[in-house]
Amino acid sequence: MNITTLEAQQHALTAVAARLNHACRERRLQSLQRIVDNDELGISTTVAGDEVNNHVHTTFSFSPYSPSCAAFMARFCGLQAVGSVDHDSIGAAREMTEACRILSLGATVGYELRVHFSGTALEGRKLNNPDSVNIGYIVIHGVPAPAIDTVSRFLEPIQAARNERNRRQVAALNTLLQRYAIEPIDFDCEVLAISQAAEGGAVTERHILYALAGRVLGLEDGEYPVSVLLQRIFAVEVPQRLAQLIDDPQNPHRGYDLLGVLKSSFLPQFFIQPDHDECIAVREAVQFAISIGAIPCYAYLGDVEQSPTGDKKAERFEDGFLDTLFPEIRRIGFLGVTYMPPRNTRGQLMRIRALCRQHQFMEISGVDINSSRQLFTCPEIMRPEFRHLIENTWALIAHERLASIDPEYGLFHPANRWASQQLEQRLARYARFGEQMDAGRPESIAAIAGRQG
Repeated sequence: MNITTLEAQQHALTAVAARLNHACRERRLQSLQRIVDNDELGISTTVAGDEVNNHVHTTFSFSPYSPSCAAFMARFCGLQAVGSVDHDSIGAAREMTEACRILSLGATVGYELRVHFSGTALEGRKLNNPDSVNIGYIVIHGVPAPAIDTVSRFLEPIQAARNERNRRQVAALNTLLQRYAIEPIDFDCEVLAISQAAEGGAVTERHILYALAGRVLGLEDGEYPVSVLLQRIFAVEVPQRLAQLIDDPQNPHRGYDLLGVLKSSFLPQFFIQPDHDECIAVREAVQFAISIGAIPCYAYLGDVEQSPTGDKKAERFEDGFLDTLFPEIRRIGFLGVTYMPPRNTRGQLMRIRALCRQHQFMEISGVDINSSRQLFTCPEIMRPEFRHLIENTWALIAHERLASIDPEYGLFHPANRWASQQLEQRLARYARFGEQMDAGRPESIAAIAGRQG
């Protein structure tokens, strides 16, 4: 493909993304249906590969992509299944499911929470959260469709607590900006307005940092590059690799790259620690997930040597106490462990795989897409030793679809007709159900499960 053809395709892709990021959900889905009907960019005729991604953020937390646009990008990049996971929000779920049906793409939905581990054997440790001690990320995967409204109500007070803290963080940031005679950021007009809060979405630190990135870029005057402005104004030292990116006016990902720099180096100056109204007890979050037929998963981060998105420093997390962590999350009630293969070494991944099998945890993979620079693909799971992550994705999809029809079909429901089987056997069975399902007619899974039962 020559440069002219690549430029034309990029232009067409940008135009498609603009249509799929329309403010109105119905318009987004209508546009997606027309795109598929007209086979724009070959979207309906391109053969998907084997790759999957179960952890894509949408505009319902922070992302360049609406649920419709995220599903399109997953299909365009050759994925055969995709999952939406937003911070403190399940708002993307119904649109993601419908968008994937239009695209004949496997779909799964969930949400991500930060919870506190007080009263557990992990209390006081730094887990998988670079910003806080005793607070960790968990992911609730495989939410059955009938439970979506229940999840929304469960998350409302968490979102409210987070927004109260967000307002205080913006006030603290504005105090810093005032010192440098920089115009303050208006929370309602510049932070809340770029979120999906009115539709059940969450507002995160990334929304605040994106507004700040816009303010910093507005200071450019041609005399100093952005990296120098950051050093002169905020005393932020930018690594050379990142300086080249944020100093380039032609960089299409510039705002997101600058956000990453600010998150890593400047956020601590106005960050306010969340309280237990926002980060509820881990047992409460896990028990709720089980009560709705979802799969609560501990989100393994692992020691970080170099962050692929530029927003995490080299730091140590769980690797030094995994032998304590795994038995404890089993006691708490977790049913799975989710992790992101591109962030870890093969040695880390193999150790996690062995511990998951030892403690009978379902393994779920994904890459947390929240920047236009990130790729939807995850080639690491194509390695022979990690192909089970693809099979587990189809088991997850089958679980979600079947549990939406009858809760007792849930993978971990005590009345599941295959509950006596080992987890590995149940996962293999459900993977077959998911793989044989017509993704354009996901209701077809009921007949498949009935025939093979």
